Amino acid sequence: MEYSEKKIHIIEAAEKLFATNGFSGTSVRDIAHEAGVNLAMISYYFGSKEKLMQALFEYRSNAYQLERVLNDEKMTPLEKVNHMIASYMDKVFNQQCFHKIMVREQMRNHDNELGEMLKVFKKKSLNTIQQLIEEGVNKGVFRKDIDLQMLVLTMTGTTNHLISTMDFYRYMNDELKDLPEDEFKAIMKDKLFEHLKLLFKAILTHEA
Repeated sequence: MEYSEKKIHIIEAAEKLFATNGFSGTSVRDIAHEAGVNLAMISYYFGSKEKLMQALFEYRSNAYQLERVLNDEKMTPLEKVNHMIASYMDKVFNQQCFHKIMVREQMRNHDNELGEMLKVFKKKSLNTIQQLIEEGVNKGVFRKDIDLQMLVLTMTGTTNHLISTMDFYRYMNDELKDLPEDEFKAIMKDKLFEHLKLLFKAILTHEA
């Protein structure tokens, strides 16, 4: 799908409402009001609320592309993995609304079109990460017995937990309590990145 400025405006308005009210709790009329457009325009661009959600997933998926690093011969397998970690963290820290949608909707155990969208979105990302890991295995840099899904859960689970408990982390560390919010988040992001890099290096390269 081509994303014109108007389409992106509507997608981002829908994203905000889906994150706040959930997919089921958001109507097309709500989205039209939030975006400042008429209902006919949403129907013309997307056809339905389900198709609009699909466009949102495609739009955010395009913003999280790892394929370009796969063929970068200048990067080592571990550098590519670190790039993957940084890309995921950027997505979560900078796209809070989409992150909330992902967390909420994947807990609903959908057996419908929306559920299939989630599965396809996650499978696409997982397949790309698998290629990154396989390159390292084939070059003898990474272990052969890596549980890919558990590895990805380590990254996503740790990141998601930090996002949801950052205020408590600040509360427990006196040196962080008086920092401006932007500075605090930047420090937490750096801490998390360094932690995940060390953790992934240990998992991927050390014998159990």
